[in-house]
Amino acid sequence: MNTNHLNGAESLVRILEAHGVRHIFGLCGDTTLPFYDALYRLDHSIQHILVRDERSAAYMADAYARVTGKVGVCEGPSGGGATYILPGLIEASESSYPVLAITSDISVASYGKYPLTEVDQAALMRPVTKWNTVIIRASHIPRMVRQAFRAMTTGRAGTAHLGLPYDIQYDAVELEEIWADKTLESFPAYPVAPAPEAIRLAHDALQKAEKPLIVCGGGVIIADAMSELATLAEKLDIPVATSISGKGALADTNSHCLGVVGSNGGTEETWQVMCAADLVIFMGIRAGSTTTARWEAPKPGTRIIHFDSDPMVIGANYPTEVGIVGDLRLALAQWNTLLETEPTKTFNGSQTVAQAKGAKFARFAAQAKNQNSPIKPEQIIDTLNRLLPKGATVVSDPGTGCPYLAAYLNLPQAGRYFITNRAHGALGYALSAAFGAWCGRPNSKIVGVMGDGSFGFTCGELETIRRHNAPITYIVISNASFGWIKASQKADTESRYYNVDFSGNNHAEIARAMDIASWRVTEPEQLEPALKAALACTTPSLVDIVCQPLEEADAPVRRWMG
Repeated sequence: MNTNHLNGAESLVRILEAHGVRHIFGLCGDTTLPFYDALYRLDHSIQHILVRDERSAAYMADAYARVTGKVGVCEGPSGGGATYILPGLIEASESSYPVLAITSDISVASYGKYPLTEVDQAALMRPVTKWNTVIIRASHIPRMVRQAFRAMTTGRAGTAHLGLPYDIQYDAVELEEIWADKTLESFPAYPVAPAPEAIRLAHDALQKAEKPLIVCGGGVIIADAMSELATLAEKLDIPVATSISGKGALADTNSHCLGVVGSNGGTEETWQVMCAADLVIFMGIRAGSTTTARWEAPKPGTRIIHFDSDPMVIGANYPTEVGIVGDLRLALAQWNTLLETEPTKTFNGSQTVAQAKGAKFARFAAQAKNQNSPIKPEQIIDTLNRLLPKGATVVSDPGTGCPYLAAYLNLPQAGRYFITNRAHGALGYALSAAFGAWCGRPNSKIVGVMGDGSFGFTCGELETIRRHNAPITYIVISNASFGWIKASQKADTESRYYNVDFSGNNHAEIARAMDIASWRVTEPEQLEPALKAALACTTPSLVDIVCQPLEEADAPVRRWMG
């Protein structure tokens, strides 16, 4: 054996290891055989986790990136494997998280000969990635991996795809090509500060406001700017609202944290603060349809300041008085430095927040304390607020539980402790993503929340969870329907319900068949004991809660409100 060379598959293992990769989520296939053999033979620091569906691999990599600040890596074979991995890639890319998808491919030598599983992978992946290539020579592998990591972690983070043909996995790669820029192991890499004069313009614009509001998206958490934001909010005494993805920009217990605003997870109380603002400061947010309730607010004429690392989002939806392009942590640090010497107005933000949240949670408490059957979603959130240990991470699907968690879950610390897939909202996310979050944050109590419709998408991954004995607690909110659509049919089509109901199942029994500790809850008095027991488990656990149908509930979703 030539010690100056590796084969292509071996070089891929080594270059990933050099970039700090410690977990790969994937599913085996014919075209992946050389890569799996290299993982088997080499002495390396990467743990490969076999999943049961390539969608799950991508969702796991997504959540792993969210909690670690590092690139999540998933892999799958050609053909069906490449197509199944797409949903997770588009979610991560549109949510600005770096996920690298590696899909093995048919041999270069067989291109155009109609072999089994042939598909134009470069064309397939182009719309759902920030950077994408199919490698045609083994010697290109290290260089392409370096380019992928640079693309994923710099600027606005996003996904990348590497296609790896079968035959080049056996070809030679020079050992000297195995090197990495360690800065690219985490994101955002190479952050760029805004021009100082831009911060001055933002500060001067704020001095003309009477009722300003900061609205944060996930970009604040991605930039790890939570501390800087808290300092700014305190100095200015300004209220801070968030999108669903921005939940955690401030701790929910912070006196300046208004909570989620908009059409999903917002409430009338938080919405009124948004409508009353004469200046809205967007931070790390696209100001898309959900947070603004389809651009209902900020109202026309409201002054806008917009901070973001991506210049494309600034001014995309609202005329913007001041745009600040740059890393959020560096930008807020500059503003805080300016405030140390600059006189500034303050805005009674803590008082505004206290009034709005007081009314919001009084209404919530009335529902949560109602012990009549059926169990209400508010009762589930209230119980979690009392039982979750500090530092717990909650992963939610975009369905029934999401608006309630967004509106009412009280997280006592800032950071990415609430995860949901808000970019494209595919069902089946939470069960798999919770496992990816646990791999990246094993000392946090991970709780995955989903509806029973979502459970049916990826329940096969319960075997993966049990195989790794991950002490995740799953909560299935059961109402035997695709509840979000059914509630929308009530609101939009005069309760003409069509093809949204399915058979109710005992999900606790399904989990128990996979050797997972399980409870089925049908009455309010059973709820707290079951959740307490499940959260205490040191092995996987699941609580199946038969819950009030969403179309009958008082969900914090603007389009359903009377």
